[in-house]
Amino acid sequence: MRTAIVLAIVIFSGTIGDIFVSRTMKRIGEVKDFSPRALFRVGIQVARCPLFWSGILLAAIAFFSFLALLSWAPVSFVVPATALGYVVGTVAARFVLNETVDLTRWIGVVLLCVGVAVTSFSEVSGKLAPHSVFQILRWIVLAMACGPFFYYLLGIYSARNFFLKQRRRGPYPMDFTPPISILKPVRGTDRGAYENYASFCRLDYPEYEMVFVVEDDEDLAIPVIQKVMTDFPATKIRMLVGAEDLGYSNKVCKMVRLVREAKYELFVLSDSDVRVEPDYLRMIAENFKDPAVGAVTAVFKGIEDGNLGSQLDCLGASIEFCGGALVANQLEGVQFAHGASMAARKETLAKIGGFEALVDNHSDDFEFGNRIAKLGYRVEIARKPLCMVFGPETLGDYLRHELRWSIGLRHVRPGGHAGLLFTQGLPWAILAALVAPTHAIAAAYLLAYIVFRFLHTWTVGVWGLKDPVVRKKIWLMPVRDFFAFPVWVCSFFTNRIQWRGAQFTIRKGILVPVVPRPARG
Repeated sequence: MRTAIVLAIVIFSGTIGDIFVSRTMKRIGEVKDFSPRALFRVGIQVARCPLFWSGILLAAIAFFSFLALLSWAPVSFVVPATALGYVVGTVAARFVLNETVDLTRWIGVVLLCVGVAVTSFSEVSGKLAPHSVFQILRWIVLAMACGPFFYYLLGIYSARNFFLKQRRRGPYPMDFTPPISILKPVRGTDRGAYENYASFCRLDYPEYEMVFVVEDDEDLAIPVIQKVMTDFPATKIRMLVGAEDLGYSNKVCKMVRLVREAKYELFVLSDSDVRVEPDYLRMIAENFKDPAVGAVTAVFKGIEDGNLGSQLDCLGASIEFCGGALVANQLEGVQFAHGASMAARKETLAKIGGFEALVDNHSDDFEFGNRIAKLGYRVEIARKPLCMVFGPETLGDYLRHELRWSIGLRHVRPGGHAGLLFTQGLPWAILAALVAPTHAIAAAYLLAYIVFRFLHTWTVGVWGLKDPVVRKKIWLMPVRDFFAFPVWVCSFFTNRIQWRGAQFTIRKGILVPVVPRPARG
């Protein structure tokens, strides 16, 4: 049992450390200049990256665990067994780093596993009685069940680091206020639609415009937009009807037209269920003072309708999406955007092919941020959260929405989606309690889940986002976690979603209609 645990530490800490270092170097870029001065600059960049030092720490843990293992286990067993790190590394390279792994390498991985099994057989064949096998599996489960606790701690650290940094920032730069086009693709009305739109007319910003695109002449949003135009005559507002049918994502087709019609170079796209404060454009614009910034997105807090579905949706969005975004920001920088708010220059958008290149994508907001990040630009998170208004949802509506989101995530970030297994604190705590050798250890795991989960939720949602829904409904977080695990499991067994009244299959992030598209108009 001791050998198995230490061997697992050697393999997994070493491999994860290699992944962290690899991600660091991918972010810095290929080293082509090997002069001492150039290498020194690269070294400075590497030394400033927390992800690199995390990788070094894990590599050190692997090394000293390897030394400890050699102190009692024979070299003829240890060296072949630690070769399993190559297996874990190959799997991680494929699903975390999204590297291409051809059939030949997979065959090599299988053969390596067979070789390790053969060389290790003599070491373990006489020792692994059924009871011993159960003990090994038990301690593996108990060790893996600690994974979500470390994730919660990382989430707490990342949230505190981000929000403290933002709250220490000085006032907005008054000498940098480029004109901005606010673009809104609209279809129908959301809860609080008038107040949502009106909040964009109360902005403290010298020069901006609002441009709406509605579905057709009978769109229910038209009277609401017209009232906003009447009530705020000083705000430049235009309303366009319809968009060219360029692909299966009607929303992205509208976004294509909006960018073409936008008067200004800098634009910000915002969903119709978003409500903002008067400093919204200032906190977006300040980031573009740095030409290395290619896009700006935002985290958000919720306003919900008062029923269970909307409350669970709000908790998931505020804690899971925003908490995950802050962890990503801490470890590797943000490489995606969220449709609630995403801003860029037209010039930058053109470099990724415009929104025309995304008209068949399910997760257009992710692709928007990811493709801009791949050009070498930074994607920044605005200093303050927005408000997102969640309309009434039944529990079934909520679960279908979560499943659609999870299926989409699996296609655009397969490694990240698989890694969500180690953020599922509730099922791991229950499993650990079931296999724990004593009632005290079982109770400790359940208590640890409650303490770490609520501390993480409070730090991200209450202290960081100042989300009123999280403050009032924090006790619902275990309920949300209870439904999250089966939804995550189900997302591996289907690619079909229902989206905007039509059935689609998602293939590598692309929408493929199951039936012909319904007629528009």
